[in-house]
Amino acid sequence: MKRHILLVGLPGAGKTTVGRIVAEQASSSFIDPDNMIVRRMQMPIARIFGEFGEPRFRQLEQEVMTSALSGPPSVIAPGSGWAAQPGAIEGARQAAFIIYVRTLAMTAAKRASGDGTRPLLVGEDPSEKMRQLLKERESFFLQAEAEVKADVKTAPQVAEEILALAKAHAGW
Repeated sequence: MKRHILLVGLPGAGKTTVGRIVAEQASSSFIDPDNMIVRRMQMPIARIFGEFGEPRFRQLEQEVMTSALSGPPSVIAPGSGWAAQPGAIEGARQAAFIIYVRTLAMTAAKRASGDGTRPLLVGEDPSEKMRQLLKERESFFLQAEAEVKADVKTAPQVAEEILALAKAHAGW
């Protein structure tokens, strides 16, 4: 049975970039839940956090993920906070092959800082904030069925590895 490919990991790990490549190579659709929330709310994520708070954002995120996971098999790359919500990984496991796109906190911080779209990374020391996020969330990421290290590989190399895993374990 073909399942979704669900990518988890830190902000800046490359989930969106790699997910788009995997979807293209597999002739599948790519779902970016953050973009779906932005379209639905008609405002950027930072503003959603500012006006409605993180709990409301997480509620929207869960609604979007439930919808995505009930649709046809696709490549899904939620924000890193989704995986750290109680029951999220377990709830997705039946419908999705979950892959941890692993990077060092320093690598992820370098990739993610400066774009202004990640409200939890705004501040003086993005590297320290990323280390804290990794500490808080890695136990959830490690619940994935597979792991791909993405620090020194190119996005196409990571995508190739993910697609090979999905073919071997998720019916792709």
